[in-house]
Amino acid sequence: MPAPKVGFVSLGCPKALVDSERILTQLKMDGYEVSPSYAGADVVVVNTCGFLDSAKQESLDAIGEAMAENGRVIVTGCMGGDEQAILDVHPGVLAVSGPHQYEAVVGAVRQHVPPLPEYKVEHNPLTDLVPPQGVKLTPPHYAYLKISEGCNHACTFCIIPDLRGKLVSRPVGDVLDEAERLVKSGVKELLVISQDTSAYGVDIKYRTGFWQGRPVKSRMLDLCEALGDMGAWVRLHYVYPYPHVDNVIPLMAEGKILPYLDIPFQHSSPAVLKAMKRPAHQEKTLDRIHAWRQVCPDLTLRSTFIAGFPGETDADFEHLLDWLKEAQMDRVGCFKYEAVDGARA
Repeated sequence: MPAPKVGFVSLGCPKALVDSERILTQLKMDGYEVSPSYAGADVVVVNTCGFLDSAKQESLDAIGEAMAENGRVIVTGCMGGDEQAILDVHPGVLAVSGPHQYEAVVGAVRQHVPPLPEYKVEHNPLTDLVPPQGVKLTPPHYAYLKISEGCNHACTFCIIPDLRGKLVSRPVGDVLDEAERLVKSGVKELLVISQDTSAYGVDIKYRTGFWQGRPVKSRMLDLCEALGDMGAWVRLHYVYPYPHVDNVIPLMAEGKILPYLDIPFQHSSPAVLKAMKRPAHQEKTLDRIHAWRQVCPDLTLRSTFIAGFPGETDADFEHLLDWLKEAQMDRVGCFKYEAVDGARA
């Protein structure tokens, strides 16, 4: 009898993609194969996004397509936290689970398409919390390295803390073990991601962990130093412009990690940032950017901004345009404000 096959649809951000990789890795260890088509799958898993209303609609459309093409669908991910909203539109789905509920979605697959023992790959869960033969959904030359889950901020346009909970940092030894496995497997670039990379370790008070017999603090600087010794490019995403980020810039100047920061500034106007409740709205970001470039002239900065936030005036928007001219960002994405159900804005 052939191995059972699972179809998989992954929507949303890179953090969700990492969740999909983890789910698929466990299913692979259980002996399931991944089907490239709906027709060849015994069941289809849809990992949804629920951040914006447009993303929710995309998720519902993807569930509908899977139901039409296959008929046996398991739903998980951020929109899965609102089970009733999914069942109201697609009452025939087999199961619904929320974000990072890995065991729930894997358990649902096992229930509806039982695994066959002869295809199971053995590993010791006491020593390998995540099996080393991990499934990657990125091209072979790069991989996402998720260092934490959740967020402690209360931005008024965002519901991520409601969807994914408060900040939970991964043990630094586990992060470095995963990074080392990725590099040994041929990955050339590690994309460090989280909801707030610069907050890594805050929830565990920068606890000292151990890796390869030496102490390493659960802190962004120490993590970057260790990653920089692995021989791969290290690129930081979702960083907030906190003062302690200054300490990472010399590592970029020295070539230990890539001279690149992805910082979601969202706006420049103090009034708008205050209304957004951005955690760094009082920081002198232009001064900080200028100081970073003095230390590392090759620094590349990427950011995203929201236009049309409630209460934004023409003067606020002009402030943003003037700020961008002075900041000289290298890459910019600008998005029209979209109201999010459950957000306070």
